[in-house]
Amino acid sequence: MSKLKLTLACWDYDRTRALMDGSVQPDGIDLNYLNLPVEETFFRMLRNREFDVSEMSLSSYTVSMQKPERPFVAIPAFPSRIFRHSCIYINTAAGIKEPKDLIGKRIGVPEYQMTAAVWIRGILSDHYGVPVDSVTYLSGGQEEPNRDEKLKLDLPPNIKLVPISPGKTLTQMLHAGEIDALYTARMPSSFLRGDGKVKRLFENYGEVERAYWRETKRFPIMHTVAMRRDVYEANRWIAQCLMKAFTESQRRTYESLRETAALKGMLPWLYAQVEETVREMGDDFWPYGLQANYETLETFLRYHHEQGLSKRRVKPEDLFAPETLESFRI
Repeated sequence: MSKLKLTLACWDYDRTRALMDGSVQPDGIDLNYLNLPVEETFFRMLRNREFDVSEMSLSSYTVSMQKPERPFVAIPAFPSRIFRHSCIYINTAAGIKEPKDLIGKRIGVPEYQMTAAVWIRGILSDHYGVPVDSVTYLSGGQEEPNRDEKLKLDLPPNIKLVPISPGKTLTQMLHAGEIDALYTARMPSSFLRGDGKVKRLFENYGEVERAYWRETKRFPIMHTVAMRRDVYEANRWIAQCLMKAFTESQRRTYESLRETAALKGMLPWLYAQVEETVREMGDDFWPYGLQANYETLETFLRYHHEQGLSKRRVKPEDLFAPETLESFRI
């Protein structure tokens, strides 16, 4: 009996590599794994719905839920998570010494709705007293000019969002002092120059992020996995099968990280870092599923609503295919 052919667009992660090389295969599915960078995947899926299944920005997915047709359905697998304190860059001549100095400043962001920026704005508001509407946001291409928001936004009037001029980039503007700071997912090239004009707001970000974890127990989720709704509705069984496969692929990565006979990653003290992470965050330090991530998702959805990106406050359980929220027992 032939399997259902599905195309999955996802980056090359250790936790999804077993899906990419075929050593893990979803039940009943012939999976064509397209290894694409996240920006390309998001653009092609959100604009043109080119793939059956794809990695997707959690924020973009939540924005899409506001559309009447709700074009996508997600499963609670999270291929990308990262603490984002390290991703706030400042022009060193802007007089920004601490987070509250961001108030009243001009802040670059590649897209207002991008998940990294949602987390950064929320954390700055909750933990450092920087209200979301206390700055002016300038959006556009970070390294290449003329980047647009992938989804049309309808923001409240208290949010000041201005596109940058055609031909300009945020990384150049940050270096030149035309913007004071940048919230971004990718390290800007003007920081990599190393000439001292661009620095991180939190230069000791490792310590700051560990303190944030200890205080909140939130490991920020960046991306989920979304199916096209028409594909899902025609084959409701694929949600659980995909969830099982993503979970099994991740389980194998946990095993690889704990292998001591030979290092599978090119970090000399990899196992020491794994042990430290387990001591800090527990054995399942990158959890999938709704319940293990409920409070983190609830916080993100609050931020999303407070920042004008969702008109109604979405509940975590509303994000995912119902078939993935419970499982059989023996």
